[in-house]
Amino acid sequence: MPKSRNDRKKKAAYTPPPSAEKPKVSPRWLVPAMVAFGLLGILWIAVYYIAGESVPYMRDLGNWNLAIGFSGIIIAVILSTRWH
Repeated sequence: MPKSRNDRKKKAAYTPPPSAEKPKVSPRWLVPAMVAFGLLGILWIAVYYIAGESVPYMRDLGNWNLAIGFSGIIIAVILSTRWH
């Protein structure tokens, strides 16, 4: 006579093996560098718009000041992806 479904042996729930990896830790320099690049990028753009004509080296760079400022912001975003 066939066994009923209730009589079958139930499978144990899957439990993954314990992980031998240690949790990843960010380097100590990462957060200060990320904040510094972000703030410097924002400040560079702000100074360019507020007093760009009176600052000698900013006047010479022209619209390249925007590229410099946004580069700092982009570097900060790239560093933030590496933060654990």
